[in-house]
Amino acid sequence: MNKITWLGHAAFKVESNGLVAYIDPWIKGNPVSPLKNYKEIVKADLVLVTHDHEDHGFIDAIRICRRTGATFVGVFELANKARRRLVRKTVGGNIGGEIDINGTKIYFTPAWHSSKIAAPCGFIIKIGDFTIYHTGDTGFYSDMEYLGKLYNIDVMMLPICSNYMMGIREAFWAVEKVNPKMVIPMHYNTFPNLRADALAFKEMLKAISLVKILEINIEFEL
Repeated sequence: MNKITWLGHAAFKVESNGLVAYIDPWIKGNPVSPLKNYKEIVKADLVLVTHDHEDHGFIDAIRICRRTGATFVGVFELANKARRRLVRKTVGGNIGGEIDINGTKIYFTPAWHSSKIAAPCGFIIKIGDFTIYHTGDTGFYSDMEYLGKLYNIDVMMLPICSNYMMGIREAFWAVEKVNPKMVIPMHYNTFPNLRADALAFKEMLKAISLVKILEINIEFEL
């Protein structure tokens, strides 16, 4: 059984084959987070952070890893920073590389964005026969097509807010290139300057992909 829970903004909980992973777990300061404190998370195996902007949960990720013993995953420099913050288990990678953590494969994808430390990234995560692609914060780039050829993507999570990254139109192009089985929009309606119409996005994509608009903190089973 595969389960995905949207925790608001770009944060997700993914459960598959007994593994529990959190991606960009921004809790403190997140106005739409259903969690009020990182201590509400009692089990995690992996915590992945796409980049070091505050709204992607690097500080919360450190706290979650310390509390649960989870492995922190991020680009090499960010993983090293987590280790200096006393996270016991860290695995760093970089764009275009794939790592294997106890059978879970994680491929680091490009993300056209900014960050203070190293480069931002996205993650393609393969747990057994279930593969998800969390794009991170990124603008559209045509080489996304090759990610779809390299991996058979079951679920793609991507931003639709525009302003700092791709909007609905560019997200449509990204889905065309990657050709996932299902799409979950994210990173929208957290703040007034990140407004987007997820229903309009779903309507645009109805001929090429299934769009699932998740409600925050409602578990979705695939």
